[in-house]
Amino acid sequence: MELSLHRLRMLRELRRRGTITAAAASLHYTVSAVSQQLAQLERDVGVKLFERLGRRVQLTELGFLLTDHAEEILGSVERATLALEEAQGTMSARLTAGVWASVASGLLPGALTALAADYPGIQVRTRELAPEATAEAVRDGTLDLSFVIDYSDAPMRWDTGLERAVVAVERLHAAVPAGALPSATVPLDALAEYPWILASAKSHFGRAIRIACHRHGFQPKINHEVEEQSTAMVMVGAGLGVTLVSDLGLRLLRPPGIDVVALATPLLRTVSIAYRRTETRRPALQLVVAAVRTAAAELGLGTEPELP
Repeated sequence: MELSLHRLRMLRELRRRGTITAAAASLHYTVSAVSQQLAQLERDVGVKLFERLGRRVQLTELGFLLTDHAEEILGSVERATLALEEAQGTMSARLTAGVWASVASGLLPGALTALAADYPGIQVRTRELAPEATAEAVRDGTLDLSFVIDYSDAPMRWDTGLERAVVAVERLHAAVPAGALPSATVPLDALAEYPWILASAKSHFGRAIRIACHRHGFQPKINHEVEEQSTAMVMVGAGLGVTLVSDLGLRLLRPPGIDVVALATPLLRTVSIAYRRTETRRPALQLVVAAVRTAAAELGLGTEPELP
């Protein structure tokens, strides 16, 4: 019997997610591909691992038994990878990182270019996910590391199985139609009467801004729900409303017709890199963290809040 690590990961994900559809989504495969690979795993081991209950798939006792061993096997693979990296005289590793738009465009180009120059054996691949989904993908083993965010008004719940390294602290700024505000700074509640362009409350960003507005005594009148800061800024430039945008978001292509105004009481968000505690000693991962911190510092973003 020969066990495929690829199929064992799918089996582990099925147990964690409960359905093939959810497992496929988390692994970024089609449902059909995951079903076929799991069926092949059953043939490989020669025993029944699943049974169908309506539209759901339930693991059999032997399925649960194999999944328990899959956790150990995949954990051993991680530890073996770490041991090999530590033993090599030259640094070599392949890492997959979870990113979102402003990080991918604002931090990664400088960080990965510098990393490739100093450590050409370290290959970093990226996968764009919603910020809310990246930490879970690290915990599940889909990613080696991911960028995560914390807002001063809405700190995220943290998984004790993950470590995080702060790489940047950003401020949020008001983005308003050109000429809409006369001053260089504005209290957040001065934006209460404007129409807003904001991400949905399901997103960490959208939820954090709503909480901040509520703390300042108002509910934003949201005329347009869009998830990307770049899209929101285009709509601001067209005079459709106001929004908040981060330091990294401002590095995206900024359309004409926008004034960026500082908030009188700063709203901060912390950008960190999350990784499994079992990989804390992994040299390649720590070099990636250091490269991103350097890239952030070159953009004027430190790792500590700088309040006026």
